[in-house]
Amino acid sequence: MGDYADLPGVRTWYETEGAGDPLVLLHGGFCTNETWGAQRGDLAARYRVFLPERRAHGHTPDVEGPLSYRDMADDTVAFLEKVVGSPAHLVGWSDGGIVALLVALERPDLVRKVVAIGTNFRPSPECFVEPAMLDAMTPGSPDLEFFREMYEPVTPDGVDHWPVVAAKVIDMWRTQPALTPQDLGRIAAPTLVMVGDDDMMTLEHTAALYGAIPGSQLAVVPGASHLAPLEKPALVNQLILDHLARPMAETMLPIRRAVPSGPSG
Repeated sequence: MGDYADLPGVRTWYETEGAGDPLVLLHGGFCTNETWGAQRGDLAARYRVFLPERRAHGHTPDVEGPLSYRDMADDTVAFLEKVVGSPAHLVGWSDGGIVALLVALERPDLVRKVVAIGTNFRPSPECFVEPAMLDAMTPGSPDLEFFREMYEPVTPDGVDHWPVVAAKVIDMWRTQPALTPQDLGRIAAPTLVMVGDDDMMTLEHTAALYGAIPGSQLAVVPGASHLAPLEKPALVNQLILDHLARPMAETMLPIRRAVPSGPSG
């Protein structure tokens, strides 16, 4: 069951299930909560799971003007304050991962831990394995048919609004996000960066994301694409649960996480 929350930026649809510490699932671009189907049961068995659908996605209406990740992050902050009511873990996939990183930067007091799956911190053309992929995406292209079929049955804006939303999201991808390694270096929440070994994001870009966030952990899911949570749900779910449940990683031969020794003498 779902309900609407009247947030300052947009009337936002969300669902909840489970019990325990709060965990917010942030879906990908063009997606709905439907895409979290393989994660909901495992995560709700241990956490109180909240699933908001962002502006112009799923049951949540579009807004006037262009879409931006920062506005979506502001919506998420408002959701955490008004609906969740306490700091929460954020698990974001693709665009949802970008939103999670922005919230962790802007409101660290509201974020416990972060999982960012298939996430970029620069505009898509800079980090796609095939940058021309974005040029082939148009509201009527076959590449977006899967997403259109999810959008049309639930949108409050009507099926004829799809071309408007599709164009807005693609425009957003061309120029956003615009984070720097220095920005990412301010993220304090323990973060797991996860990616499929055949993701649309380059492994080099993912490694740069991992390298920029202090103390972060990296998981490359073998035999998986940008849809790793659908393709390898058991492994992805276990990685998420392990990260959320355990304290900071301790290894026998730390290099990146080694504690600097003080001066001798």
